[in-house]
Amino acid sequence: MSTTKKFVAVAVGLGLVTLSACTSSDSDSGDGAAESRTVTLVSHDSWAASKTVIDDFEKQSGYQVKVLKDGDAGQALNKAILTKDNPQGDVFFGVDNTLLSRALDNKLFQSYQAKESDLIPPEYLVDPLKHRVTPIDFGDICVNYDKAYFEERGLTPPESFDDLVKPEYKDLLVTENASTSSPGLGFLLGTAAKYGDDGWQDYWTKLKANGVKVVDGWEQAYNEEFSGSAAGKKAKGDRPLVVSYASSPPAEVVFADPKPKTAPTGVAYGTCFRQVEYAGLLTNAENAKGGKALIDFLISKKFQADLPLNMFVYPMREDAQVPEEFTKYGKAAEDSETMAPNKIAKNRDQWVKSWTSLVLK
Repeated sequence: MSTTKKFVAVAVGLGLVTLSACTSSDSDSGDGAAESRTVTLVSHDSWAASKTVIDDFEKQSGYQVKVLKDGDAGQALNKAILTKDNPQGDVFFGVDNTLLSRALDNKLFQSYQAKESDLIPPEYLVDPLKHRVTPIDFGDICVNYDKAYFEERGLTPPESFDDLVKPEYKDLLVTENASTSSPGLGFLLGTAAKYGDDGWQDYWTKLKANGVKVVDGWEQAYNEEFSGSAAGKKAKGDRPLVVSYASSPPAEVVFADPKPKTAPTGVAYGTCFRQVEYAGLLTNAENAKGGKALIDFLISKKFQADLPLNMFVYPMREDAQVPEEFTKYGKAAEDSETMAPNKIAKNRDQWVKSWTSLVLK
């Protein structure tokens, strides 16, 4: 999962390219040995955290936090790899399981086992020997539906991947380009996990024949094409099915004015793929000590409880309280499709190439 102060950033890592600093300026530079009091976090545009929570960390640790937002998740990662010998910061947050192998293969991170990492569910610890990344949050990429559209027509919303290729859902789905969008790639991987290496292309052939529409990114798909979002209604979107997140319905409630009694959108939980975001201490980080303290903070109970209503993802720690909006309108999927990072690494580029040839041409 992208999720921030405005719902246009809810899709994890799908904003436009920017490079900005927030909170404090770096009055101290230098390496860890010189005890720099500024620690720099590099992330995607969807990074967000409550000021009070960051202030608490700064007071307790003595470090000032500087945040560099550097485009969507893929763009930010690519720039971090290109600048790894002279990194922009100390910690990178936001590489997910669909692109993790690219970071590890390029030796982007150094080893660090975070404090309280024993509280992270073991199935999310993908690098247990070297501890180069720490799981921070997860989200479910799923098809969302416009409740009003289906209620008005007496049509049952789809529940599964299989449903999406049925005639009654022809020309209703919009998804993102798997080569340019994180949720688009996640949806492709979900179909590969569901139907296997040999079956996903046949599924997409059927989906294409059933009128699936492909656009570049989440913001266009959700805010312009989808009929169920507040922004989509203003833009007169006419597609009642969209690839988004299980956390999109609570976001629709939180950002609505006035707030509706129930979420206007629902989730087809049989179409979900689990996305996990990680943080790592950058190789050649100038302030490695401060970076370690920051990673510890990212999996602290206080920060974890702050995640849902800022980035609209689910906390990694099971003891972090999830807000009522999530439990009521956007629970995590109970049976998401998953795929091992090494399998994603082995197949991702070829699958995207094959998908592009099959679906876009």
